[in-house]
Amino acid sequence: MAYYVYLVNFTDQGVRTVKDTTKRAEAFRALAEKLGGKVHTLLWTLGKHDVVTVVEAPDDAVATALSLSISERGNVKTQTLRAFDAAEMDKILAKMA
Repeated sequence: MAYYVYLVNFTDQGVRTVKDTTKRAEAFRALAEKLGGKVHTLLWTLGKHDVVTVVEAPDDAVATALSLSISERGNVKTQTLRAFDAAEMDKILAKMA
């Protein structure tokens, strides 16, 4: 499984319905599990992004489907980053010329 970091920002609609944000977070967790993934961390943040979450997913297609599925609802816009743990980074470094 691969790690992904989602940087999330509320849309105008998401701000208008912000009182539902924790309910939406639970729905996000359930959707991730349904797609074969797992939400490791989901945090509301101050600054440039409103929410940051770390998700483990089987592949890029599942991570993208999850991102598009939550964006489609209109409450958030997402940016998805592929992330690597130390073991994965060691494998990458071993391939360097």
